[in-house]
Amino acid sequence: MTNGVDLELTDEVISQISEGLGEPNWLLEIRLDAASALGRLEFPKVISTPGRIWTDLADLDFENLIDPLTQQQETLRDEIKGVEILSFADAVKSNESIIQENFGTVVDPKENYLVALSTALFTSGTVILVPEKANIEKILIQTKMESKSLFDYTLVVAEKSSSATIVTSQETGDEKGGEKYYGGIVELVAKENSQIKYGSLQNLSEDTYKYSMKRGSTGRDAKINWIEGDVGSRLSKTTVETELNGDGSETKIVCAFYGHEDQHIDVDAKVWHNAENTIADLVTRGVVDDHARSVYEGTQFVGQEAWNTSSYQRESTLMLSDESEADASPKLIINNHDTSASHSATVGQIDKNSLLYMRTRGIPEKIASNMLVKGFFGPIYEEIAVDEFRDDLRNQIEARLRT
Repeated sequence: MTNGVDLELTDEVISQISEGLGEPNWLLEIRLDAASALGRLEFPKVISTPGRIWTDLADLDFENLIDPLTQQQETLRDEIKGVEILSFADAVKSNESIIQENFGTVVDPKENYLVALSTALFTSGTVILVPEKANIEKILIQTKMESKSLFDYTLVVAEKSSSATIVTSQETGDEKGGEKYYGGIVELVAKENSQIKYGSLQNLSEDTYKYSMKRGSTGRDAKINWIEGDVGSRLSKTTVETELNGDGSETKIVCAFYGHEDQHIDVDAKVWHNAENTIADLVTRGVVDDHARSVYEGTQFVGQEAWNTSSYQRESTLMLSDESEADASPKLIINNHDTSASHSATVGQIDKNSLLYMRTRGIPEKIASNMLVKGFFGPIYEEIAVDEFRDDLRNQIEARLRT
């Protein structure tokens, strides 16, 4: 079976990328293997109903969106004593054995078409190696996209009893005009009793198509917390997942989005309870205005051996215009009766009674509506422990409010 996409990547192109980064042969082979699989791989799974695919990734013009050999970006990384924060190219040179041990162990390089495409073509990326018992309060990574297409890869390995908070952002640099494509992969490896907090704020230009796959794996008593903010790009498909593979491990996935004009935002949050005594909490809130469209899919999977599981999911989307659209599909798949779980999703418009009450108190309609939107995001802001990330997200959301 083929996916119908006409995009040819030669071995010469892949080799040129790998050689330019000074990579070892084993990594080149992974790239070539991913590229050779493109013709038979399917696109990421999306929700569909009869006659409609909710997010049609296969319809993108990849042949014109992607230029593998002209990728450029500006990445700013913190330098912090006691932890290695390196570009991917530098990390492979100085820590090859750790990279080889962990690369592709959480996200299969051939998981789907877009993951394989990113694996084959990434030229930028960051590796963070947190040593045993280290406690790193905040690591900042800022990426500016400076080309027609950009593929980025991030690997974080937290050793036993360590902790790290990582705050990342993606935005567009100098505007060059025309449609663009951004592809990103993030792998988190949280070893026994470690903690990783990973925040990502995406504000790419609104002529950019973006796909990102973020997944973490936990060891015994480890914790992975995600914070995902999507406000930019024309079409954004974001997958955020945690595999709870160690007994007593936990995860929280917090997502916020704001779509306006003709933006399309798709959030896919998943957690796998594969071990005993695991806990998960998925919280998403978003707003769509004008002709924007949002899609949310949340899945909690409880395995047969995942005794004493707690898993919760809450999603709410607010539509500010009659032309905006929002769909939500929460799922709870339980294969073990020793489970405490719930899931909910709500989609609706601003409460007319609240709006009328504020207007009778002399507050103009636009200001009243903006106040209600700010209040709607309040529970999300309370979930975000990183002050700088919370303030940046709030500022970017409020910049899109009606004036």
